[in-house]
Amino acid sequence: MCLTTPGQVVRIDSPTPDVRLAVVDFGVAVRSVNLVFTPEVAVGDYVIVHAGFATRKLAEEEAREALAYARELADLSAAPMATGSAGSSP
Repeated sequence: MCLTTPGQVVRIDSPTPDVRLAVVDFGVAVRSVNLVFTPEVAVGDYVIVHAGFATRKLAEEEAREALAYARELADLSAAPMATGSAGSSP
């Protein structure tokens, strides 16, 4: 299963004229991301990243909402699991 992840662009580098790479902060990690599909992205923008490529620019509100849902899911998965199985009798 593949997931796309929102993050905020904190720096853009151009090691060659035809390559733009961004440093993107995902809240729990900072990674280098290729901007070949999103040439309009600037520092401070939020992007969706899949397999190391920014695939879409996001509005800040949309990005913050997605990050809040991701935190909520992480909190739920960290919660202790209930013992027993559904439908079993004591």
